[in-house]
Order: sequence, then structure tokens, then C-alpha cells
Amino acid sequence: MPTFPPSLTARVAALLDRIYPDADTAALATRVAEAYWPGEAGPRKLPRKPGNSLWSQRDAVLVTYGDTILDGVHKPLDLLHDFLTNHMRGAVNGVHILPFFPFTSDDGFAVTDYRKVNPALGDWPDISRIGRSFHLMSDMVLNHVSSQGTWFNAYRQGRKPYDRFFYEASPEDDLSAVVRPRTTPLLQEVETVGGTKHVWCTFSHDQIDLNFANPEVLLEILRIIRLHVDMGVRILRLDAVAFIWKEPGTKSIHMPQTHAIVQLLRLLADYSAEPLVLLTETNVPKAENLSYFGKRNEAHSIYNFPLPPLILYALLSGSSKYLGAWARAMPPAPLGCAYLNFTASHDGVGMRPAEGLLPEPEIARMIETVQGSGGLVSMRALPDGGQSVYELNTSYFSAMERTFEGADGRQIARFVCSQTIVMSLEGVPAFYIHSMLATPNDLDAVERRGMNRAINRHRWDYPTLRARLANPETDQARVMLSLTERLRLRARQPAFHPNATQFTLPLDDRVFGVWRQSLDRAQSIFALHNVSAETVEVPASSLNLIADEGWVDLLSGEKVTPETDMVSLAPYQCRWITNYH
Repeated sequence: MPTFPPSLTARVAALLDRIYPDADTAALATRVAEAYWPGEAGPRKLPRKPGNSLWSQRDAVLVTYGDTILDGVHKPLDLLHDFLTNHMRGAVNGVHILPFFPFTSDDGFAVTDYRKVNPALGDWPDISRIGRSFHLMSDMVLNHVSSQGTWFNAYRQGRKPYDRFFYEASPEDDLSAVVRPRTTPLLQEVETVGGTKHVWCTFSHDQIDLNFANPEVLLEILRIIRLHVDMGVRILRLDAVAFIWKEPGTKSIHMPQTHAIVQLLRLLADYSAEPLVLLTETNVPKAENLSYFGKRNEAHSIYNFPLPPLILYALLSGSSKYLGAWARAMPPAPLGCAYLNFTASHDGVGMRPAEGLLPEPEIARMIETVQGSGGLVSMRALPDGGQSVYELNTSYFSAMERTFEGADGRQIARFVCSQTIVMSLEGVPAFYIHSMLATPNDLDAVERRGMNRAINRHRWDYPTLRARLANPETDQARVMLSLTERLRLRARQPAFHPNATQFTLPLDDRVFGVWRQSLDRAQSIFALHNVSAETVEVPASSLNLIADEGWVDLLSGEKVTPETDMVSLAPYQCRWITNYH
């Protein structure tokens, strides 16, 4: 067994004392280290210090299910590898494969066995092959497992250690304050060899919440994380992490023990020989989301969840007023941390992050417009028994079909503008595969599968998809070409480093603009995005165009000089004006 640095053992024990104050934390710290480093390869002698070296402007992530691309002949993971190699290389260097384990529901998020790859997709060698060519992200579904999985079956049979793996509560407990993203009953009655129990189900009755108050659960999760790292995973997405610690009488979200567990995982990652990035998935309002950076000791990266609704509103309304106000108020990510920027995901457009950022009447207009393009709405339960909008279910491409004024034939330009904003902002950009492919709403899948989220989870026939990508007149080819060209261009710009300086420009509300400056201050980029259907003139004097340097718009090739009077932007046009090219 490897030798663990005393400093690591002491820091682990200190965190465990906050999580399990009644445990023998010294002994438990040793078990934690042995669970995470079970073989000959041990931890680094010193932890990796916070810095900007875990990512660069070359980083961009594609998000996809393992079976988004099918042909009925080859393994889906082989097809995904082919698609990444032939269409995405140079545009993205990371891939998030959504849960690729055996599962029973929720498109993979009700896991039956964390240690196996879903045989319908492929096997571990197929996962590892992708990981050798791209930075690989996997889902660590921390909060719950399938009701039909091996762990829960063992729990019902009273088999140790699984007899204490799941969180039990009583219908008599005060659960009125519990925050949840679903409307189903929180507790589920189940029969076990020990009698009737009521288990906690934050999401659905097929997703039974784990009991992290039992340290054996934490130890098993650490063993699984180690397996994933050994198989090539380098980015760990901590799914639904905000809910993992529960206590009746509380909100059971963002609990102090939850943050301590994330800090423990960060500590282990920083001592890992492999360059690991922890990404927390917390679809909640801004301040709650930012809390997962901790004091540079929790997540390396957090999702910029307000972006999807704010960018959507900007493009539908023709005004960047609220997007700009949010951007001006956002702090830069702490040293050693980075935002993950996106507009679309396998879920819908979350509306909770829009709370306090968009007025209710404007949210209502946005919902109505998206519904006019075939979108749907999902609700969440409130503590008082009521309901509120939780997310809009739509493909982001279809959501751009019309504005508040109606359809206008500018869907592709509007959509490409929305994705270019994501490329321009501080942080690492991520793109759902159906955004990259301009996939429209799949209403047939909604009807067939009986779930709103199926609208944005289309499965492409690979021969059909390749034919559409080969035809320059299709939406798929036009969007793919635009986005990949911009991403390859972006990868060469130091001013787009995830931690490069960002300043939100005070411009006409129809234009969302940011100034980015490289870490060494050598390059500036003025990224301008016309979110309206009107031609807008921006005074060149509003940009800090340093004299005696040549300035050019990277996207059009047009030269701009300090003597230029006005910079013109056509409807939905974007400009990256730089002195470094």
C-alpha cells in the first residue's frame, strides 16, 4: 500500500470531523485514503496548488448521450468516437458522456450499477478510447440510485452494508421546508425484511436517495470515483450534489455537510496524480450556485446556470438589458476555478436561476414565445403545496424559431449568435450535441416516451445525419460549420482563456458586449453580439482601441481603426475585434 502524507491524513480527518463528528475520524481518514488509492499508485506528496493550468482557451466541451447517434449496426460508443474524430476535432477537446451505466429510468440517472457500462452502448474499453483522445467527463450520480439496482435490492433484503445505504424518514417528520425539483411525493413506502420503511426520493420513486450520514456510502462512492479515473475520466460531474445531505426540519439542500463532502473530494482531486476537475451540478439561484466554489476549496468549476434563460430572453426580446446587468454583477471565478458556460443541456432551460434576474412578466412572455415554437413547461413543487415553473423543455435551436414579435426567417443567425455569446464569456464553453446539430424539437419522442424532456433528446440515425452534414443547404450543416469554425478560431486566442479578464461594455441594449484581455495583457478582444433584428451602430469610441495597433474583426476579417467612427452590426451579427492576430 502507498504511504499517505501526514498532512493529507490530517486534512482529511479535519473534514471528516465536520461530517461525522461521532466517528473515529483518524481511522476513517485512513479508510478514505485507502478507498481512493487502493493500489500501488498513491497520492502526490504535495497537493496541486490553485492556478490556471487545468484549462486554456483551447478547451470546449461537447455534451451528449452515449446513444445520441445510432445506425443499428455498430456500437453507439464507436459511432460517437467516429463523430468526435471526424467532425469535432479541433473544435472541442472535451466530451461529457451523460450517464453511460445500466439504468432503469430518467435516461440514465437512475443507475443500477456504477461499475458497469450499459452494454447497449459498449464497454469500458470504448469509454477509455474516447478518453485517450478527448478530456472525458462522466456523471457521478451522487444523490440516488435505481430502486431496481443491486444496492437497493440488498437494502430490502437487509444485507450488510446496504441495510444502511438509503435515507429513511417518517411521514410524521417535519418535511415542509424541503426544497425539491419535482412534484411527486417525497417519501416512498417500501417493504423490507425489517418491516415497512419510508425512503427519501428527491427526484422520483425509481431514484432512491443514498444516506451519506453513513460513512460506508461515502467510501463506496470514492471507490467508484477511483474506477472512473482509472478508466480515463478527468472531469467528474457531481450530479444533484446539493441534495446529498438531508435532515427533517431543514431545507435539505446546500447543507454544511454537503459542502464538507465536496471539499473532501476536492482535496483528494488535488492530491491525485491525474489532473482532475470537479464540476458541481447545482441548478439553483446565483448565490447558492456560487457557494460551491467555496474558498477555492470546493468545485474547480460550476455551471453558469443563469446563462440559458438570460441568453434566450435576450435573443427573443432583442434586448441584452438583463443579460448585461447579470454579467456586470458576476464576480470573476476565483484562482484555480472556472465557470462552465452553456445554453442547452439534456434537461430543459432551468428557470430557477432566472429568479431575481428576469421580471415575472418577462418570464411569462418568454414561456409563451417558446410554447409558440412547440416548447413545453415542467413544474416543481413548492413548500406551501403550490407549484412553479421549473424548466422550459425545448431544443435551444427550436426556441430561436421566433421572437416576441413572431417568426422572421432569421432562426439560424439568431441561434449562432446565442452560441457565440457562450464562446466569448469568461469560462469554458460547453455545447449540447443537439445545439451543435441544430436539432429541432422532437415532439414525437415526447408522445412516445411520455416525458417532456424527450423533446431535446433526439436520437440521430448516423447515415441520415452524415448526409445532412454533407449538404451545405441543411440547418445541420450551416450551424455545424458556423460553430466549429468559430470554436477553432477561438482556440487560438489567449484573450479567451477561461480566466482572462472580462469587462461588460456599456452599450446600446441591443448589443451585448464584453472586453476580454489575455492573462499576459498582450491581447484584447472586444466581443460584440447584436441580439436584435435591427442593424445597430456602435460608436468606436465606446471601445478601448489602443492607438498604434492594428485592429481586426476575427469573424469577418474587416479592419477597424481607432479613427473608425462607428462599428456596424447587422441583425444578430457578432464581432471579435482584436489587436492580436
